[in-house]
Amino acid sequence: MNDVFRKAAHKASQLMGSSWAFAWAFFIIVIWALCGPIFHFSDTWQLIINTGTTVLTFLMVFLIQNTQNRDAHAIHLKLDELIKANDAARNILIDAEDMTDEELDRLKVEFRNFCEQKGVLPSSLEK
Repeated sequence: MNDVFRKAAHKASQLMGSSWAFAWAFFIIVIWALCGPIFHFSDTWQLIINTGTTVLTFLMVFLIQNTQNRDAHAIHLKLDELIKANDAARNILIDAEDMTDEELDRLKVEFRNFCEQKGVLPSSLEK
């Protein structure tokens, strides 16, 4: 089940993120808008687009979240591999995503102090 969902979510995110998907969505909105005068801009006419977009948005949230979770996990593993391969790096950072907010704040202060000593302060470490 997980593998089927993973593959379906990946394929759906690729398709829904394409220019063709945008073109189709735009085309559907134009057709819907042009039908407004035919249906006298009725409540049913409005309900069609509201229901369709709500259902699609609801489903896409789960697909996008799944794809982002997988991507973030893969990036963390790649960074962990680089940290592990570099003897000068501290291995404590390998699972930084699992640290508490306080631990992350302490690391941020440490990196900020290091950068200030070097005379460089990246925007990601600004107060």
